[in-house]
Amino acid sequence: MNTKQRLKQLVEARNGLIVPGAFNALSARVIADLGFQAIYVTGAGVTNMWFGMPDQGFMGLHEIAEHTARIRDAVDVPLIVDADTGFGNALNVVHTVRTLERAGADCIQLEDQVTPKRCGHFAGKEVISAEEAVGKIKAAADARRDPGFLIMARTDAAATHGFEAAVERAQKFAEAGADILFVEAVTRAEEVRALPQRLAKPQLMNMVIGGKTPIFNAEQLGELGYGIVLYANAALQGAVAGMQKALTVLRDEKEVQESSGLVTPFAERQLLVGKPAWDALEKRYG
Repeated sequence: MNTKQRLKQLVEARNGLIVPGAFNALSARVIADLGFQAIYVTGAGVTNMWFGMPDQGFMGLHEIAEHTARIRDAVDVPLIVDADTGFGNALNVVHTVRTLERAGADCIQLEDQVTPKRCGHFAGKEVISAEEAVGKIKAAADARRDPGFLIMARTDAAATHGFEAAVERAQKFAEAGADILFVEAVTRAEEVRALPQRLAKPQLMNMVIGGKTPIFNAEQLGELGYGIVLYANAALQGAVAGMQKALTVLRDEKEVQESSGLVTPFAERQLLVGKPAWDALEKRYG
């Protein structure tokens, strides 16, 4: 079973699969090493960690494709890739799908915000017309070369048009060829509970730490029927917190010991980057 087939099987089980976000190859390795079954290549994470900028449309196709390819080389678990708005109109979406499929994605997420987009949990979002958004989803579905490549359609319309309008858009996206639906930034617990009853396709629920959607346990979301529970930037926020703690000790105490518990041990770091395998290759060929 290839990674696309595995992802489809996991999503269609609707058991609240936890999918953490990776912002580079090493974070993906950590996620896979801990036993998670799929990874989300996060646009916000790439933007924050690569550029040091907020998630407001600064990332382009080149950056997310490069990160996808590097992560694909690093891990063998299914990859869901954040493709923002598709980086343009329906024709750009065709190019985006083909580029990211070639880079190693198993699924891409497309959203219906205007360009430049912004984080789904920021204020000031706007969405394109439902007709234009549907056209982009149709273009994505038609552009995939492997029929097993999955299209996830996200709507941010709840913030601007209300919950019912967002549900209506999601249904239109399903009819246009989306395999997975994602209604972003709902703000009430009853809306989280209602979505799996309202939409037939498998769905993702985004648990943004500190965001607008109330946090549900992944087991609860699985019982409700969600296919994916996304924690797009738990690794990023944890990494930043770890850097702040370790560097604060270094600044104040002028040293950091491996025994402090503040840093990953040297040996573990080498395991995560695959040094033993490279040592074996060096011995074989050197």
